[in-house]
Amino acid sequence: MSVSIPDPTRRGLLVSAAALGLAGLARTALAADPAQAFAASPWRKLSDADWRKRLAPAAYAVLRREGTEYPFTSPLNNEHRKGSFICLGCGLPLFRSEWKFDSGTGWPSFFQVVGANVGRKQDFKLIEPRSEYHCAQCLGHQGHVFDDGPRPTGLRYCNNGVALKFVPA
Repeated sequence: MSVSIPDPTRRGLLVSAAALGLAGLARTALAADPAQAFAASPWRKLSDADWRKRLAPAAYAVLRREGTEYPFTSPLNNEHRKGSFICLGCGLPLFRSEWKFDSGTGWPSFFQVVGANVGRKQDFKLIEPRSEYHCAQCLGHQGHVFDDGPRPTGLRYCNNGVALKFVPA
């Protein structure tokens, strides 16, 4: 059995560091926010005071402060009509009703999102890293995505109901 031992020389360390750096850049490029199309959005220029005026306190706490509503409190858990779920902050469509499913978690859950309308970042608030997602246009926090969802994606976008608005078809 052969074991690969890293080259401890200066050159070996530099090559290893360069490889790690390139791998890091590749990961960054792959995980880059697909929402660059929204970079100039006027929604991103609103002040905190503007957001406080526009949103109810519960919605503000979630969308602007990355809070979480209590489970089983959202009326959207029982929303089963055809239509779209849009960001409450700016109105950007995030989910279609066909992608909603009952995850049993107490929050509206979806297995797919509308294209590049959602951005992602790592969240370490509970020590263990989680993948937080937000509206790509206004950067409003929506929830977290997990890999325990149904087919075809295997993903569960666990959304705060106060961060969404339902628009019937």
